[in-house]
Amino acid sequence: MSSPEHKQKIWKMIKDIKVGMLVTLDNDTPRARPMHLVQDEYDGTLWFFTRRSAEKVFETESDHDVCLSFSDQEDGVYVSLSGKANLIDNRELIEKYWNPFIAAWFPEGKDDPDVALLEIKVEMGEHWKAKESKTFQLYEIAKANLKKDATPNLGENEKFGG
Repeated sequence: MSSPEHKQKIWKMIKDIKVGMLVTLDNDTPRARPMHLVQDEYDGTLWFFTRRSAEKVFETESDHDVCLSFSDQEDGVYVSLSGKANLIDNRELIEKYWNPFIAAWFPEGKDDPDVALLEIKVEMGEHWKAKESKTFQLYEIAKANLKKDATPNLGENEKFGG
C-alpha cells in the first residue's frame, strides 16, 4: 500500500539484508523464525520458500496476518512490514526463484511435492534509517539525557499503509 517510489525505497533497505524474521501466531502466541528473500525486486509482495508441511504454513492458514522485520545494525536500518500470508504452489515461480542457497534446504529438489512458496502481500509498515555514525547517535542520546525535555534525533522514521 505504497507508491512505486516508496516500494523501491523499502527494497533498497531490505534487499541486502536478505533475512527477515517472520512473525506468525501459534495458538495466539507470536512466534518468529528467519526467512530468506528469494526475489530480485519488490512490488509490494515478498516471496519465501517453505515446506508445505511447516508449522508456519498451518499458522498462516489459521491467521493470514503476519509481520516481517529486517534489521542491519551496522547501517542503522530497521524495517517492519505487516501483511497477509498465503501458500502458493506455482511451479513457474518456484523455477524462477530456485537457487543453490534454497536447494541446500530442500535436498529432494524443486520437484519435491512439499516445496511451495509463501507469499506475503505487504499492507503496511514502518522503517527507520540512522542518518549518522554510531558516534553521532551516542552524542544525540547524551544530549537528550542532559536536556531532559528533548529526544534524540537519530534519523528517518516513516510509517506507511494501514
